[in-house]
Amino acid sequence: MAKARVHNISADWLQTHKQHMLAFRHDLHQHPELGFEETRTAQKVAAALRSYGLDVYTDIGQTGVVGVLKHGTGSRTVLLRADMDALPITEQSSHGYVSKTTGNMHACGHDGHTTMLLFAAKYLAETLPFSGTILFLFQPNEEHGLGAKAMLADGLLETFTPDEAYAIHNLPGAVLGEVSTRVGMICTSESLFEIEIKGQGGHASMPHVGIDTITVGAELVLALQTIVSRKMAPGSGAVVSVTEFITDGQRNVLPGHTLIKGDARARKPQDRVIIERLMRQIASGVAQTHNVAIKMTFNTEFVETYNAAAQVAAVVSAATKLGVPVVPDRTPMSFSEDFGIFAEAIPGCFLLLGNGTAGVYSQPLHSNDYDFNDAVLPIGVQFWTQLVIERLSANID
Repeated sequence: MAKARVHNISADWLQTHKQHMLAFRHDLHQHPELGFEETRTAQKVAAALRSYGLDVYTDIGQTGVVGVLKHGTGSRTVLLRADMDALPITEQSSHGYVSKTTGNMHACGHDGHTTMLLFAAKYLAETLPFSGTILFLFQPNEEHGLGAKAMLADGLLETFTPDEAYAIHNLPGAVLGEVSTRVGMICTSESLFEIEIKGQGGHASMPHVGIDTITVGAELVLALQTIVSRKMAPGSGAVVSVTEFITDGQRNVLPGHTLIKGDARARKPQDRVIIERLMRQIASGVAQTHNVAIKMTFNTEFVETYNAAAQVAAVVSAATKLGVPVVPDRTPMSFSEDFGIFAEAIPGCFLLLGNGTAGVYSQPLHSNDYDFNDAVLPIGVQFWTQLVIERLSANID
């Protein structure tokens, strides 16, 4: 295999398209759409891809879009993914392109991810510096972990047969343009649980007459914290968090019904199994102790995301050639990522791209005043292009 060359996008091309990139990203930011509702976004993406001369497939996984670009005789197919959905957050920003949809906001940078990949497709279609096939995949509903599954269920892998997959996510607080990734587990799984407790409500002055579920629920919440602190190996990275505690009690009414909701994270599939088993064991013991009925559900929304060694090496090589800061063995992220479903099916690499360290660009993801840094856009386009060269170089047979 020949060594992949460095590919420099001309400053003139980037300058010519700078305002178009900004306008496209800002338009998406002003019109955020939630998971499986990205109809306007998908239409804009599909129209742009068609204008670049790509073959375009729509309605994959409900609102997903795939653009296909082939050139030369290369037999390999590389999948590049961007996510399109927004979040149900009311934006609190002062810039000139604030969300026009009350209660919805691009608070995770998917508007920027989509724009970077779209303009990379434009450049690659104009210059064709590769030999093989590129799949530009624009995924719906990443935030709820449903979009990748929906696209796979629609036959994505059978229709397009990619050999490998890549995805970028911006990282607030990291140096602008810094590429960080790692071999192995990079994002945790996320499992959502609900525990329903049914007892006997009653008067607040006579707790002994009934079985109030708020006391039982409080005991259960505290017991759940022993899973990570006392029953998992130190350093496992597991997290069990109770996030909602809902009862039918009132000022002087003891509740007879309580619903506990929460979130569990794990770095290994086997740890997910252990957490669920221990949660059910604790819930059963509390139910017997207090003579209440307890029902529990535990559903894994996101699997762990694992990066393959060869694909990580390609990402590190591409970033190094661009001259951006590179962290080749970063610590795993505690958040979850729907790309894990793709990486389960084919070798892949998920990477973080620094969004900057100042002002709103360092605000946490999902913050109501977060904003994607427009200075990242040309870096992302250049990175995607160099990565394509790494994997589909015209110099590689």
